Amino acid sequence: MKRLVLCLSLLLALLPLQAQKSSGRKAQLEKEIALLNSQLKTNARDRDKALRNLNLVQRKMTRRKALVSESEQQIRVLDDSISRCQRDLGRLQAEYDTLSVYYERLVRSAYKNRDARLWYMYILSSDSFSQGLRRFGYLRSFSREMSAQGEQLLQMQSELETQATRLSSLKKDASAVRESRVREMKELQVEEAEVNGLVAQLKSDRARYQQQLARKQKEMSELKRKTDELIKRKTAEAKKKATTAVDAALSSSFAANKGKLPWPVEGTVTGSFGSHPHPVYKNVTLPFNNGVNVAVVRNAAVKAVFDGTVASIHVMPGYNQCILIQHGDYFTLYCRLKTVSVKEGTKVKTGQVVGVVDTIGGEDEIHFELWKGQSPQNPESWLR
Repeated sequence: MKRLVLCLSLLLALLPLQAQKSSGRKAQLEKEIALLNSQLKTNARDRDKALRNLNLVQRKMTRRKALVSESEQQIRVLDDSISRCQRDLGRLQAEYDTLSVYYERLVRSAYKNRDARLWYMYILSSDSFSQGLRRFGYLRSFSREMSAQGEQLLQMQSELETQATRLSSLKKDASAVRESRVREMKELQVEEAEVNGLVAQLKSDRARYQQQLARKQKEMSELKRKTDELIKRKTAEAKKKATTAVDAALSSSFAANKGKLPWPVEGTVTGSFGSHPHPVYKNVTLPFNNGVNVAVVRNAAVKAVFDGTVASIHVMPGYNQCILIQHGDYFTLYCRLKTVSVKEGTKVKTGQVVGVVDTIGGEDEIHFELWKGQSPQNPESWLR
């Protein structure tokens, strides 16, 4: 019985850890969905934002599906735990019932012989002193057994009540998660309708939106040209003064932290690195993205992802203020800033605030790039 109770206790002790991990993941997804909803609300009446809204809704749906998947996993874990607990409680109840029957017999026997004089006579009628001692030992053992069985029954009854309460709590949790999943599925249906509406809008005015793409392509090309030019110049300057041991160590340290660098802001990715097909127009490719776009809350602080030196602060069309930070042979670029809190030539530390995100066209979003020499890298491969 003790082993059964121990196993049951261990199982129920592990459940909060699993629930905590799942709750943390769900909380993060819900936070990202709320941020995307905020962006969509800002753009609600702007027809020029149809493509961006489509992107936001599609990304929101991705997170919503992950949320549903998380709920389904949580339901499976809870259901499995409930089934195991019910089986173990059934065995515990069977042991309790058996012990109760045995204890009832002891009580009935004690009741029939409840007159103390009978006990004394039983001992005094012994044929010898040794027999009397044996009878006395038997009676004392009988009394102890009754007491021990009674205590064990009380302990088992308490444990049964505790586990039954826990099971009831598990069932309530499972019910709440199922209700949450139903709500998320309904939200998905609403979002699918939004997507269909935005697709129809983009198809109905293709020429207008392709002009927007052309303008965006021009802005991104100009940003790439400027960044490439600055990196080329800074690299040449470094070669002229010869690479120092400090620069080499910084480059090596930066490379060693691939996949572990902190994000420059807290938010949700709305634009991934590379080239992507247009979600509506066939045979049309979106402008190549040399970095990532991250939606953030208004006036979000932007932080350096690694130690380095501010190589340049400049303004670009469509991106407002940009900061280029050098980390030996590596460079990071932070664009769409409203204010800048560093100066060219100053050294910065990992996590140091370098500026504040600007609101451009109603959008609160940072554009971040990471370069190895003159080759743009996928930031999501470097950031943790």
